Amino acid sequence: MTYALIVAPFTVLGLLAFAATARRPALRRRLAASVVTAVILVVLTVIFDNAMIAAGLFTYPDALISGIRVGLAPIEDLSYPIVAAFAVPAIAELLRPRRRVPPAPTDTETEPAR
Repeated sequence: MTYALIVAPFTVLGLLAFAATARRPALRRRLAASVVTAVILVVLTVIFDNAMIAAGLFTYPDALISGIRVGLAPIEDLSYPIVAAFAVPAIAELLRPRRRVPPAPTDTETEPAR
């Protein structure tokens, strides 16, 4: 099984979670935070994957990767932090109890008491 196939189910679940929260409040704020988080995680992944591969801690069999690399690290390794940056906030939003919106006051409720 290739590394791309391993991450595929997580990507699908992450996309479904994100889609399920698309109409919830504060989507833009969550999306902006996810983008910033994804960039930071990708940079850190590139740095530390390259360091660990260069140190000989692990390798990737050529038959299981696409062949596209960022330094020594295969591009597939970047999918994990990207999926996590978008899926984790979406899942947290799905687990958060929804706030109930109180009903609008009726005319009798807005008149002062006499």
